[in-house]
Amino acid sequence: MIDHLSLQVADVAVSAAFYDSVLRPLGGHRLVELGDGAVVAFGADRPVLWLVPAVGGGEVREVHLAFSAPDRAAVDAFHAAAAAAGAEVLHAPRVWSEYHPAYYAAFVRDPDGVSIEAVCHLPE
Repeated sequence: MIDHLSLQVADVAVSAAFYDSVLRPLGGHRLVELGDGAVVAFGADRPVLWLVPAVGGGEVREVHLAFSAPDRAAVDAFHAAAAAAGAEVLHAPRVWSEYHPAYYAAFVRDPDGVSIEAVCHLPE
């Protein structure tokens, strides 16, 4: 179970605009802005995803973040919003039966290269 997740991003405003559009179909929205948008948090009813400015140097490591979708239409809307926002589409929406027979998901990259997924576990 995840209480919250914080991602260090290159540009909080750019990443926040991206998450504004792709989380909307999943029921998420911007809940917190601190320091004139220097830190932004998203969620449905409480802050779950925090975007903060990147600090320090070092090698970037792959991060994967999956968001629950209430139905397959929300996965499709997430995918459309991400593509419209200029995200790299890794995998268009489809059933991933290798995970389980009803696993319907789409995968994209956010502005910082994070692998983002929207997934619905319900059958059609």
